[in-house]
Formats: sequence, structure tokens, C-alpha cells
Amino acid sequence: MAVLSKIRQRSFVLIVIIALALFSFVLADVIQSGGFGSNSNNVGSVNGTDISSIEFMQKVAQVEKQGQNTSNTQAINSVWEQHVRSIIIGDEIEKLGLGIAGDQLVKVIKENPYFAQNPQFLNAAGTFDENKFREFVKSIKNDPNQDRWREWQNFEAEVEKTAIEQLYYNLIKGGVYTTKAEGKFKHMVENKKANFEYVTVPYSSINDEEVKVSDDEIIAYMKKNAKKYKSDNTRSIEYVLIENKPSDEDEKAMVGAINSVLYGKVVYNEKTQQNDTLPAFKDVTDVASFVNANSDIKFDSTYLAKSQLPVEYQEQLFNLSKDEVFGPYTYSGFQCVSKMIDKKANASAKASHILISYEGAERSSATRTKDEAQKLANELLAKAKANPVGFGLLADENTDDPGSKGKGGEYDNIMPGQMVPKFNDFVFDSPVGAIGLVETEFGFHVIKVADKYSSVLIGTVAQKIEPSSKTIDAVYTTASKLEADATTKNFEEIAKAANLTVVPAGNIKAFDEFVSGLGAQREVVRWTFNEDTNVGSVKRFETPQGYIVAKLKEKNDTGLLPLEYARENVGVILRNEKKADLIKKKMTGATLEEVAKATGSSVLTANDVILGNVLIPNVGQEPKVVGTAFALATGKTSKLIDGNSGVFIIRAKSVIEAPAVNAYTSQITQEMQTQQNNAQMRAYEALKDKATIKDNRFQF
Repeated sequence: MAVLSKIRQRSFVLIVIIALALFSFVLADVIQSGGFGSNSNNVGSVNGTDISSIEFMQKVAQVEKQGQNTSNTQAINSVWEQHVRSIIIGDEIEKLGLGIAGDQLVKVIKENPYFAQNPQFLNAAGTFDENKFREFVKSIKNDPNQDRWREWQNFEAEVEKTAIEQLYYNLIKGGVYTTKAEGKFKHMVENKKANFEYVTVPYSSINDEEVKVSDDEIIAYMKKNAKKYKSDNTRSIEYVLIENKPSDEDEKAMVGAINSVLYGKVVYNEKTQQNDTLPAFKDVTDVASFVNANSDIKFDSTYLAKSQLPVEYQEQLFNLSKDEVFGPYTYSGFQCVSKMIDKKANASAKASHILISYEGAERSSATRTKDEAQKLANELLAKAKANPVGFGLLADENTDDPGSKGKGGEYDNIMPGQMVPKFNDFVFDSPVGAIGLVETEFGFHVIKVADKYSSVLIGTVAQKIEPSSKTIDAVYTTASKLEADATTKNFEEIAKAANLTVVPAGNIKAFDEFVSGLGAQREVVRWTFNEDTNVGSVKRFETPQGYIVAKLKEKNDTGLLPLEYARENVGVILRNEKKADLIKKKMTGATLEEVAKATGSSVLTANDVILGNVLIPNVGQEPKVVGTAFALATGKTSKLIDGNSGVFIIRAKSVIEAPAVNAYTSQITQEMQTQQNNAQMRAYEALKDKATIKDNRFQF
């Protein structure tokens, strides 16, 4: 029955295999063409240093191999960033003349746990022996097999490189210092408070339709604030997905096939030249052979708990009688028929425990003695027996097991042999509700047996619901016609005529892997950035799910945010500016009371607003308003203020200065740690911004 839990996995594996095959085909073409461009053997360059495509691809392959579920595009982007960082930081290290000597290299290597804890390199006192280590290196150097020596040299080079980079970053961190004045300022912004009254008219009080913002205004605003709205070049497409899914006729045919499993069928035997009657599933005695002969997924003899069965069919499947058949039913793209083979009682269990560990027990950080632990365990055992219902709370308050703390000490679906022997024996030898005490190498366990589960062995014939050749041909014809027509006709209209939906996807960057609504579609992304792909270009792509017909809608090579996204971002800012002009005309009066009356608003109060946190209760972040409150003299009324959420007018009540302290040690320490932690990243980003980087990754 574990076949059911593997159906989804099998579908996914099939997709992955197809995707890898497609990628291999593309990669072969890339290699045959001489690299990533017809005239280039480099992926790019940083400050004039070329990044070789051969070396780059080798590292990409390593990252894919080492990183579980790492896609090719993710590996490419990761290796690219490694190369860029290595070259940029390497240039700085060379300018500074940083390096480490041989003795320092040994000190770095011996910090590696593999060497520091390896008995081969320890002396009689159990500490690292440099002489033994040097003899080890010498033996590798003199080894007739020089491959080991070359590998060791590569290892040393990598260790040395990492150590020097760390030295460089430590120098940067060491240059960061927080002054007493900065500590004093931090104390002030964290503790200085203001009280004020205000009237606000929110921007939402005016409908968006009353103020219009043109695309030209948005573009002009972004150009004026180019640094803030800087963006990589982007592409926008619209596409139609034509899925390779079974037709109604295909599904009817599948029902016929699965019914022959359910009820039996007559087939012609060429050897005997006679008709043979194949038995119905319910009459089969050799279930494994029958499943293997008729199912797309082979028989699995694993017993499963009820919770491991498909959720929507758990009750029906688990409660089958021996030899009873259930189906047909559809599960994750398969037509299924299942038969109960066997059922085991008490195959798994649910139990809760309280672990009381002691100093010296395995994986223990406790400081109590063993006697103290046993005494506490006996006390908890008595409490648990006196109040079994409160076991969970007792466990959370006392257990030393991090895996079940906060969960009432509970472990569910415990299989025989999963726990250490004494724990296992108590759980499976005791009835449900039993509470007892056992000792293991981890300490003392107060255990409550909460439940026992039966498990079932079910044979399932699972037949993949797949489109027929006729359906696949029809899907191909539809996709090809749509591709041809879309170059000269309205994409939306011809898609609608074919009962298909056009989906927009924007803000696609050259190094993206995913397309909104389609998942991983690197080939589509690459096409949008090809030099010969123009706005209006159309192309059909084949995927495991079917066909994508995509049309390039917009190219954005301005270096600014795409207009479609800027409308949502910058458009709001410009609309609010126009709304502010309209609101200000209504906010007439010399006092808050007069403005409130003119606008139908109320005079509200904000108390204890902190300078370092520009939050007005029930309003939100309003830096301009809060800043004005701290700068305004007591009793004075401000001018109208364009805030984040609306237009404000405020009247200062009081400013409470930060309390005086003798020293600012904690503020200085905290600020210095923050700045030092950020220094490495900020230094690198500054160097990267100044670097001359040529990036050809988009050709992948």
C-alpha cells in the first residue's frame, strides 16, 4: 500500500528526468557552439579578470552535485556570485599585501575538527601534534601517486584563501569604532519622548478615480529618483499554457482499463490460440504478481498506518475487510483499485515522555547527579499517575528532551525498534494509558502510552491517467496554430477562440529561473533576452506539462523599475501627492479644533512617541509628523504636513528628555556590534558597485 504514498513522488521524478534530459540537450548545444556566446569562452569578467566558461561549468556541476534540490540556474547564480566576490576581494587583498605564513596555515588547518580531533594527529596527552601533522603532509608529498599531493595542494590553497579573506574582513571590522557621542545619541533616540495632539485626513478619503497619474509622470519621477528606483533590465510577456491532459475520451478509456482489473477480462492467448479469462482483483490470491502485471507502480509490501493512507480515502481503505476491494478511485493522476491483504494490531504507537537527564548521560548538558535525577523522576512519576490528564503540561515544564519539549513530550507513529530498547519495550509491552519509569543511556524517562495503531498491507493497481496519442497530436496542432496566428493576429482574441486564457508575466530578469504561473522555465527567460527576440515576437515551448506559447510584450532596458510595477509603487506616491493638494484645500483654520470642524475630523492625542521609533498609535509610521513634533515648541501648531497615510496638522504638548545616565557602555557596545556585523557586507557592496562587471549569464 506504500505504493499510494509513492505516486506523487513518482510523478515528480518523471518530470525531473524529462527536465534533466532537456537540459542535457541544451548544454550539449552550448558546448558544441564553443561556449556561452559564439565568440566567447568566458562567462564574464570582473575588473578585467575573465571568468573561464570551462572552470565555471565545472564548479556549477559540483554545486549541483553537492546541493540537494539545487537547480542548474541556482547553481549558476551561486557560482557567479562566488567568482565575483573572490575577484573583488582578491584585488583588495593584493593591494594591501595580505598573506599568511606556513606556520599560520598549519594553525588554521588544525582548527578544522577533522584534524583537531583525529587520533592520527594527537599526542599522548590527546592534543594536536604539529610534528605528526607535518609527517602526514610529507608522506602525501612523497607518495608515488601524485594525485593525492595535487588534491592536498588544492585544499591548502583554498584554506589559505579563506583565511586571508577572513583576515581582510577582520581588519575592516577592527576599523569600526563607536564613540561616546554615538552612544549618547543612541540613548537619546531610544528614550526621548513627545506628546502631541493632531488632526489627520487620510488619503483614502479621496477615491483614486478623482486623481489621475500618467505613465509619463511616473517615468519622470523615477528618473528624478533614479538611484531609488534602479532595476536590472526586465522583460514582460503574455503566454498561453496548453496542457497535455487527458480528454474525456481518454478518461473513459482509462475507466474501461481499470474496470477490467476490477471485474476481470477475456484476452486472446496467441500461444494456445484460445481465449483466456483473467480473474477479477477480488478473486486473485497472488496479489503481488497481479499488481506487478497490471499496475504502473510495482507492488510494495510495506505495512502502513492509517495516517499514511491518502487523506480523502483513509476511512474506506483502512476499514476494508480481508480480501475486500475498493475502487476505482482517482489519486494524484492515477486510476486506482486497492485490495486489503493483511492487518496488524499494535504496529505503531503514540507515547509521551518526560526525560530527566543527569551529568554524564548521553547528549546531556544537565548538571544534576544521577541520584538527583532519579529522585526527581520518581516525584514526576507520582504526579503523572495522580493526574494523567496533565501529563503534557508536566512534560513541557520538566523534560530535558528538546525534540518533544513544547509538544507535551509527545512522539507519534513510533515504529517498533525506533526508540532505544528499554523505551521501546515499555511502549509496546504496556497497554494504552500505562504510565511508568524506565532508565536509558539518556537518563530517566517517565512514559505515558497514549495510543496504539494498527497497520495495513494493501495491494494497489495504479494506472497513470495519460493523454492518448490522438490527444497529444491535437494539443500539438493547437499550439502550433496558435503560435503561427499570434504573429499576425490579436493574441487575446485567438486564444479566446481556442478556449484558452492569456496570462501576463512581468518583471522577468535575465538571470531568473522562474516565470510567474509557470514555475522553472529558464528556456523562456533566455528567449526573452535574445538579441533577435523583439517586442511582438512569438515562440512555442514544449514542457512536460504541455506547450507554452509566449509573446514578448515589453522590453525594459532603462535601468529603472518596470512601468507595470512602478504604477503600483510610484503611482501611489504621485496619487497621494495630488490627493494631498485636494485635502489641504479642505483643512482650513488656524487651530486644530477649526481644522477638525472644517473636515469633520477629531482632535486626537499621541502620547510617549519615541524619537527612534516614528510610530503613531493606530496610524502607523509617520517620520515627518513625529520629527515635527520633536522640533515644535510647546503649545505651537504646525503647518500642514504631507504624511505617509494622510495630511496632518499637529500641536505640541511636551517633549520629555531622555533620563541622564553616567555612562553609555551598553549603547556603545550594542551599536559597535551592529556596525561591525554590517561592515563586511557594506564594504563588499561598495566595492561591487565600483567594479566593472561584464555578465554573460543571460546566455545560459
